[in-house]
Amino acid sequence: MSTSFSSIQDFADGQLLLINKPLEWTSFDVVGKLRNSFKPLKLKVGHAGTLDPLATGLLIICTGKMTKQIDTFQAEDKEYTGTMVLGATTPTYDLESEPEARFDVSHLTDEQIKAACAQFTGDIQQYPPAHSAIKIDGERLYEKARRGEEVELRLRNVTISEFEITRIELPEVDFRVVCSKGTYIRSLVNDFGAALNNGAYMSALRRTRSGNYRIEDAHEILELVDIIKELKSHEQINNMK
Repeated sequence: MSTSFSSIQDFADGQLLLINKPLEWTSFDVVGKLRNSFKPLKLKVGHAGTLDPLATGLLIICTGKMTKQIDTFQAEDKEYTGTMVLGATTPTYDLESEPEARFDVSHLTDEQIKAACAQFTGDIQQYPPAHSAIKIDGERLYEKARRGEEVELRLRNVTISEFEITRIELPEVDFRVVCSKGTYIRSLVNDFGAALNNGAYMSALRRTRSGNYRIEDAHEILELVDIIKELKSHEQINNMK
């Protein structure tokens, strides 16, 4: 990424940072890593749109005064690429839990799979996964689900502007989706499997774009931490002169 920083003060004044979130990191892990790298400076750091731990790709981070614009960045449409596995479902709709129900996929044709995309394009409704970060009564849904509690899921209105299948090698199917804020790709995959009278769960997901910002322009998180450390070290040396 070509963005350059001349001092730690740049981050306090406000920066929009594009991060390539690593696999198995939570979005808060990324925020925490950056926040710790600024110490002893207490700097506001926040993200503009959660990515699940098993997802990778573009995470927009705002620092300092730029955090006031998080809602604006979060409202932008998103693009994802991913892989679903047909022939089974999981409670979390992804690989965080083990496959349970099994289905035969031998009768499914490429034409059937591609045609199923049409019913999920446009303005649709979907239920969020029970294992999601949505709060009900001040508690995350996944916390209730992990305790085995029944949770009331409410339909959400979302918009899928593009949904295409890019590879079919059953049971794996690759896809690309452009969607509105608040869309759960895990739910889309689960519903897609049901539309085929089958099952599906997500095995990989990568956010490639958010608004006009693209993954190709993103920093690796540890690379950015090293840049911040170098700036702090340089400023400390200058302060000693």
